[in-house]
Amino acid sequence: MATLLKRFGGNTDVPERVQLELSGSVLSNAFQSLITTCDEFGGIERFAQAVSLKSTLFKDALADNKVQDLDLEALMGLCTFMSTVRRRIAPYLDSDGLTRIRSALVLLLDGASDTSTTDRRWKAFCDNFPSDRHHRWVRDFAAEILHGTDPERYPLMGRWVWDAGSNTGVVREIWHGDNVDHMTIPVPDQYETYVVLREELSQFLTSNGIFQNVLEYVDLLCARIYSDYINAQGGSYLKADFTSEADPMEHTRRILGLDGVKNGSSRTRLKSIDGESFVLDDTRLLN
Repeated sequence: MATLLKRFGGNTDVPERVQLELSGSVLSNAFQSLITTCDEFGGIERFAQAVSLKSTLFKDALADNKVQDLDLEALMGLCTFMSTVRRRIAPYLDSDGLTRIRSALVLLLDGASDTSTTDRRWKAFCDNFPSDRHHRWVRDFAAEILHGTDPERYPLMGRWVWDAGSNTGVVREIWHGDNVDHMTIPVPDQYETYVVLREELSQFLTSNGIFQNVLEYVDLLCARIYSDYINAQGGSYLKADFTSEADPMEHTRRILGLDGVKNGSSRTRLKSIDGESFVLDDTRLLN
């Protein structure tokens, strides 16, 4: 079982933390692949800095109760750097949509310093939108906002990291076992799971000599693991989100939203409902 009950005297049952069975060899191969590929593009430190800068943009827009003043341009600027959100959020990029999103964000971020309420606040955010297949991006949106505004408290928690309903994500790709492709992994897609995953990956990285920018390295490692999965799928449905790969780091950047601004311009990959690309004034994350 993913979450076990252990007795500590008397009749009190205390839940243990989620247990993750991760493959050390898969992690080692993915990490080596990440380092080698990043070296072709200026080194992994360059990408770690980009991840950190993305978080700075989120904090600038939303931290310290700024969500109440979030305007449409700022919202679109953030969506630029959320790959699984920007392709589907267009119907909400107007004044009515902004009001709805802003109200939901208040529910999500109010009391965010208390991580024990994360799952409840996350659900409250999602409950403001329909729960159909056209709104699967909503869960990712909330996860991106939490991670972007407070990456120390909130790890990556998007569906691509782990989606218990579809039994897919980074967790599945690094799960230890001989028959992973034909098993249902018994871990919930709740806050605790993602925290435990980051702790495990952080320990792996430090054991491999990484002692600085560990949180950013964890994000990059997760993205690399999932990009390898996308590549292995060839022409599957995932190409609708990530299209074809032009270079070895394209999917890794795209998963983390670091490809949000097109090369050589301030025009972004976020499009309005009429198909026009959003233009970003702040070009600090240009490639």
